[in-house]
Amino acid sequence: MLNDRQLRQLLDSLTSAVLVLDDKLSLSYLNNAAEDLLAASRSRVSGLPLEDVVRESVPAQQALREALINGQKYTVRRAHWRLHNLETRTVDYSVSPVPELGVLLVEVQPMDRLLRIAREDALLSTQETTRNLVRGMAHEVKNPLGGIRGAAQLLQRELPDASLEEYTQIIIEEVDRLRNLVDRLLGPRQPAQLATTNVHEMLERVAQLVDVECEGKLRIRRDYDPSIPDVSADSEQLIQALLNIARNAMQAIDESIGLDNGEIILRTRVQRRFTIGRCHCALVCRVEIEDNGPGIPEDIRERIFFPMISGRAEGSGLGLSISQHIINQHRGLIKCDSRPGRCVFQIYLPLSNESANTGT
Repeated sequence: MLNDRQLRQLLDSLTSAVLVLDDKLSLSYLNNAAEDLLAASRSRVSGLPLEDVVRESVPAQQALREALINGQKYTVRRAHWRLHNLETRTVDYSVSPVPELGVLLVEVQPMDRLLRIAREDALLSTQETTRNLVRGMAHEVKNPLGGIRGAAQLLQRELPDASLEEYTQIIIEEVDRLRNLVDRLLGPRQPAQLATTNVHEMLERVAQLVDVECEGKLRIRRDYDPSIPDVSADSEQLIQALLNIARNAMQAIDESIGLDNGEIILRTRVQRRFTIGRCHCALVCRVEIEDNGPGIPEDIRERIFFPMISGRAEGSGLGLSISQHIINQHRGLIKCDSRPGRCVFQIYLPLSNESANTGT
């Protein structure tokens, strides 16, 4: 037979969170996985009512009390737990009464990571489909443009009246403009030329360019983690991707609250055990570009990385699409968290080659 100490060791080795509630719905035990889930130590929360550690709905609390009385098991899917530190968790949990001991055994599976992976998979798949469609259309548009330009040039040479050249010149200039637009839709022509690069040097270059464009009126604040190792990247392409995001932030601030009242924060952090698509990375570099502008309009928030989608009247809707394509080429991920007065773009770049495909 296993003694209490051995049983606790077994429970602590589980990846599922396990909580034990007494007859007053107070925490009498939680394993290591539960400590991680609740962001609280066992010694700190033992003996506290569950509702002091985790906030859920009143019906959920009532269901726990009824389970103690009637001894019925039940399972809850996609519950939203609000923790003592105001963070939220999406979880599935099963409640199993143990009448002999007068306790409830609660097994909890955190779902936030699985839901995030599913959302990112769907986003990447949709973006890849859209990008292939746009690239196909762009090639179809680009091919006849060369013929139109060549025909306009030949016509220009044959015109009897030099004053008519104005019209053929308009044709040539508009064809060139359309070709430039198509080239931007197609994204970088060359594959990324990866080399060891310092991420802070790239951000300083971006800060310098933005500062020149806004004539020093916009405050640019740095919040760097100096311990971040170099990344494997094409510095020119990655600078372009970061600059597109920072320039969008600058323009949004200028059009809303004015550059003198604006601020952009460039932030870097190391993040461990992060999943990009189906690839699990032991270590990633997280780059954040945050601004205090108006945020992204809610009606386009889910589509901002698609081509030709812009929240600005003067915007082309290509900058973020190009940035997303470049970051994908670096096996990275870009996300956005936006609300009025605060918009943060997060770029994740792998720092370690030690990765494994995973479905969880």
